[in-house]
Amino acid sequence: MDSWRNELKVDPVPKLLSSGNDAIKYFTLRDLCGRRVESMETLWELPGAKKLLNRQEKDGSWSYHGKRAMKHQDYDQYQTYLNLAELVEKYGLNNRHESIKEAAEYLFSFLSGEGDFRGIYGNQYSTTYSPAIMEILIKTGYVDDPRITKGFKWLLSIRQDDGGWALPFRTVGKNLEAFEISEPIYPDKSKPFSHMATGTVLRAFAAHPKYRKSRDAKRAGELLLSRFFKSDKYQDRRSKDYWERVTFPFLYTDIISALDSVYFLEFNRKNQEIKGAFNFLRDKQNDDGTFNLKITRGSDKDLPYWLCLAICRLFKRY
Repeated sequence: MDSWRNELKVDPVPKLLSSGNDAIKYFTLRDLCGRRVESMETLWELPGAKKLLNRQEKDGSWSYHGKRAMKHQDYDQYQTYLNLAELVEKYGLNNRHESIKEAAEYLFSFLSGEGDFRGIYGNQYSTTYSPAIMEILIKTGYVDDPRITKGFKWLLSIRQDDGGWALPFRTVGKNLEAFEISEPIYPDKSKPFSHMATGTVLRAFAAHPKYRKSRDAKRAGELLLSRFFKSDKYQDRRSKDYWERVTFPFLYTDIISALDSVYFLEFNRKNQEIKGAFNFLRDKQNDDGTFNLKITRGSDKDLPYWLCLAICRLFKRY
């Protein structure tokens, strides 16, 4: 048995292989067992992928069908990002698929002249959704696209003085009424970073083979590690409990998404914060091999298995 499996209370691989989900079985065999598997394109034909693709609109988007609480937020852009992330992370789709190209171009249509993806927060800068969209577009196959480069330049231009990121409108004391303001609010860079925002930004850096090696990413990774299991400096997801409130694909900053990012920034288990995070995850393992963490969103009945797979990837990588 691989050494990483011995570190856990229960070997999770049999549970994942017997989950009844063909995509989870595929990634378990490939990523955890080191087995040779069929082409990723076999996952594109699975019912879950086809169901999502069949709901796509002609312009490449997906419509948001929930309650639209704020009139200045672009809910369809948000829903398109979520569904594209599902297709990429759970079924391995990329821009060789025409529907994925259309979804990507729909999202790129929201790229502002400055380099941020505008609309989910009205006309305000978003250091959460902009890099999250960039992460998925990079994984979709747009790693060398000049629009992605423009996005990184914007992210680097809007950092706090300490080297991390925050939501700009929060740094000047604005609440959600900022979404009603027509001009984007520039951050007060003297204010401290938010680990919620910094963790999301680092997912884009971690996904990119060039930017993950930058000194800026390394510095931000150090800042993120310094906040493991602590409260944020700002009101969004402030409680330290949010570190163990998780979902897959990754959305906000939690302990799984953060460990995933800092691995690609070349941090390792010699770091005390990382060592403590693995001890925490090990203690959270259930008798059936899954993990007892609070799932914050998603209706997929297999989310406990997807999260188990994500955690096992971390144990094996590190």
